[in-house]
Amino acid sequence: MLEVDARLQLREFTFDVQAQIAPGVTIVVGPSGAGKTTLLRLIAGLARPDAGRIALDGRELSGERTFVPPDRRNVGFVFQEYALFPQFSVAGNVGYGLRARRIGAAERDARVAAILERLEIAQLRDAHVGRLSGGQRQRVALARALVIEPAALLLDEPLAALDPATLERVRGELATTLRDIGVPTLLVTHDDADRAAFDGPVLRIERGRVA
Repeated sequence: MLEVDARLQLREFTFDVQAQIAPGVTIVVGPSGAGKTTLLRLIAGLARPDAGRIALDGRELSGERTFVPPDRRNVGFVFQEYALFPQFSVAGNVGYGLRARRIGAAERDARVAAILERLEIAQLRDAHVGRLSGGQRQRVALARALVIEPAALLLDEPLAALDPATLERVRGELATTLRDIGVPTLLVTHDDADRAAFDGPVLRIERGRVA
């Protein structure tokens, strides 16, 4: 269970959200600039709340005297534009989080190979990400988030960068993958088709509040 009770003063309004996110996919919707990405950043540790508490499976990540840094939160994050490192190969990108956690080379290589095989991109292991299609980049970003075996997963409009010809197929593949993972997952989207595909509870945010 992911528990959020966080307040943060933003330029245009005060972000003040209370929510409990159960295992499975929760769809996060709302107008642009409403605070959807802020919610993900607070959970990931990329922003620090002014007040409140964030906890994952009973472990406090942010609190009055607590702030666990991002690399120690065991939270996977897939950014809207994927944020892949152009200087690294696919394997280098996927293994980045494991290196940051000081996982040994042998275990790191084994876990990278396993997740690439699971997402059916093992043949791309040595490819440079700049040469990949949109769907392939999306799977690399997802592999990087999953390889750390996260206790929660955050996806910020993960399908927005895909072309229409690829979108429907990749949406179906992602929905299947997320169902298999079974951890609390927040998926930010503006697309009504995503709500139907992922078929989870909807959390609507407007001006930093749960609507």
